[in-house]
This record gives sequence, C-alpha cells and structure tokens, in this order.
Amino acid sequence: MARKDIIMATQQELKALHVIRKAIDKVITQKEAAEVVNLNERQIRRKVKRIREEGDRGIIHRSRGGPSNRAKPDNIKQKALRLFKTKYPDFGPTLASEKLFERDKIKINDETLRLWLIEANIPYRKRKKRPHRAWRERKHCYGEMVQMDGSEHAWLEERGPECVFMGYIDDATGIPFGRFYEYEGTIPAMDSFKRYIKKHGLPLSVYLDKHTTYKSTKKQTVEEQLANEKSLSQFERALKELSVDVIHANSPQAKGRVERLFETFQDRLIKELRLEGAKTINEANKVAERFIAGYAKRFAVEPAKPGNLHRPIPKGLDLDRILCIKTPRALKNDFTVAHDRKLYQVLDNVRAQRVIVEDHIDGRVIIRHKGTGLKFKEITKRPEKKVTKKYKFRIGRAYKPQAMDHPWRQYKVRYSHIHSYSQKEKVAPKEKGLLLTKP
Repeated sequence: MARKDIIMATQQELKALHVIRKAIDKVITQKEAAEVVNLNERQIRRKVKRIREEGDRGIIHRSRGGPSNRAKPDNIKQKALRLFKTKYPDFGPTLASEKLFERDKIKINDETLRLWLIEANIPYRKRKKRPHRAWRERKHCYGEMVQMDGSEHAWLEERGPECVFMGYIDDATGIPFGRFYEYEGTIPAMDSFKRYIKKHGLPLSVYLDKHTTYKSTKKQTVEEQLANEKSLSQFERALKELSVDVIHANSPQAKGRVERLFETFQDRLIKELRLEGAKTINEANKVAERFIAGYAKRFAVEPAKPGNLHRPIPKGLDLDRILCIKTPRALKNDFTVAHDRKLYQVLDNVRAQRVIVEDHIDGRVIIRHKGTGLKFKEITKRPEKKVTKKYKFRIGRAYKPQAMDHPWRQYKVRYSHIHSYSQKEKVAPKEKGLLLTKP
C-alpha cells in the first residue's frame, strides 16, 4: 500500500499557495501574485519552480526553524541599543543607524534597528503620517479585498423591531452580501462572515472601521508586550487564525463603497421590504437574499483582472472552533467555572488553573483545556447553606419593676439620695423600715 504524503502548512502558506497556483494557471501575473502575498518577484519565481517540481510541498520553506545566517551577534545588538538610549534617544531609526556607523563603527540597517527598538520596547521618534484623502483605485481581482460594516437603521420602519444590516461588498466587482441581525456585535459579525465565506470563499483581506467589535481597545498585556503583539478583538483573532488580513479604515470616507451601498439599500431595500410586508428579521433576511441577488446582476462590474482570489475553506477545518468567542476563565478548586453569570461543574479530573470557555454562534458553550473539550454541566441551583440558630439579643431600655415594694427600688432608695423615677412620683429615704412616698 502506497504511503500518502502529508503536508503540514500554515494558513499563511496555504494562502500563498492559492495565489501562486493562480499565477501558474496564468490567471494573474507573477508580479501581481508577488504584490498580493507581500513577496518580491524573485521569491515568487523560486516558489513557482519548486511547486512545479515538488508539488504543494514546495511552498514550505526548507530552512524553517533554523537561525538566520545574516543575524547580528547578540553583543552587537545590546551595544547598539545601549548607545541608542544614551546618545540617540530622540533620533529616528534611519538617522540613528547612520550615526552608529559614522561615530561608533556599528553597521546596522535602519529597518533592523527599528525592529530591535520595538522588540525592546524602546520609544523612538516617528514620522507624522499625512492624512489620507486621495481617491483610491479599486482592487484588480475579485476576492482581493472585501469591505465590511454594520448599518443601524429603521429597516422595518414601524412594522417590526430595530435591526442592523451587516453588509459586505467586494472592492473589485461591487458584488454585495448581507444579513439582518438584532445588533452589531461579535456574534453577528462572525455569523455573517461565516455565511459569506461559505458562499464565496475566504477573501485575502477585509476592510472595516474601528468599531469595538472589530478593533480591540484593551491595553497590551505583559505577554503581548514581550511578544510585540497588539491586543486583538475576538473578530481580529478569528480572522488571523483564518489568515485573512484585517485593514482598519481611519475615516468613513475611506470605506466609501460600503457606505454608498448602505445609502442605496436604505432607499431601495427598505421599499422592497415594505412591498413584501416583512415584519420580522427572518422575513427581512429572505427578502434581502432575493434583492441582493438581483442587485448584483444589475450593478456589479467586471474586475480589472480576471480570476477569483477567494480561497476555498480547507477540508477538515472546524469553523465553529475559530468563529467563536474564546474567554479564559479560572478553574476553581471544586472544579467549577463561573462565566456569563452562570456556574459550570467540570466533570473531568483535569489539573489546570485556567480553561478556555467558547461561546459559539449557535449558542453552545464549550470548555476546553489545551484544545481538548471537557465534560461539564451547568449548576442551575446552588446548594443552600445550613443556618445555625443564634441567640439574638434585644437592645433596649433597662427593665424597671413596677411594684413599689420591690427590693430593687428599696436598694436604689437606700443607697441614693432623692431619685426621680417619673414626673408623678418621688421616692423618699426609708424611715423605721417604712417606705414613704410624697404626694
């Protein structure tokens, strides 16, 4: 029985393989393939040759995991960083690299120095970016970039609840896609993106705004600072695992195509929903599906370059494990996990301090540890604590006997002078064994 070759490749390599295959089939040029995968033409030619000779295995770099032959020694790196902090703290990487060579005889590329400064978390002077207001040309190929956004509007007017339209539009062709949801959030974004890639495939990049759903506002953790990584939102993390580039727009004008799509839909689609009498979100989605199909046939344009750069979903890839909200939670000593105001009892005997709780699109909750799902159950009713009887002491005024011949009153009279008990009676000293009371 012949042994089948198993190729272990990352999502980024699968993306590059897909684009290079398009170049081999003459769908796109090698120069365009180099621009898409951020490689130069020499690397593309080398990879094309290797893939033709070795098949898909040729996309994997042969020196993976080995040290770079051009890496600078660590002592030179530490000396350059020390000189930068003491002599060139307000220099940019370009000028600092020139001065290190002129004055300190240390030859370092400006880009290498910049990466070293970022890795060591050393601040340096940066150039001010100019505001981007120029017209941007469409992408050349279908699937090269997709613009995405959510539009909160009275789509159902007064007939139904408020809802949000999660819209997509291909930058090269203008082919739209979208669905209605109750709100604009992580779960609707993931659900709509899952439906999009099942219909069209994985795009090379997604262009969207800086809504908190798409861009994290959290500060970097210590681990992220050491790894020189930015804090990612759940949506960014999912697209990174799928090797889809995320591009954030700095203004609404930058993603003008999807904004203009919303303007058109807020006129035409609303009227179509009104004519169809849609009153619920489910009814609106059925109308929108038919409307978008007709709209694409009428208004979609031909791309500048032929071919489809959407990648097919890899076989065996579990989208539900990627397109979900992953939250780290503490595993207590009694094997319970608190999440979203609920308490779960882990049934597996696992030694861990933290586990990952996954909130899936369909409402399922899965608890994992190191990628393995754990058995658990929800604790719907917490056991009541046994309350022991405790004596309650009442704090109030001291008890005073009412009887005039009570020993307590005699004691107070005997060892006191004149003591008033009320406004109506006064007690006098005892004479010859008798208690005298004045009227």
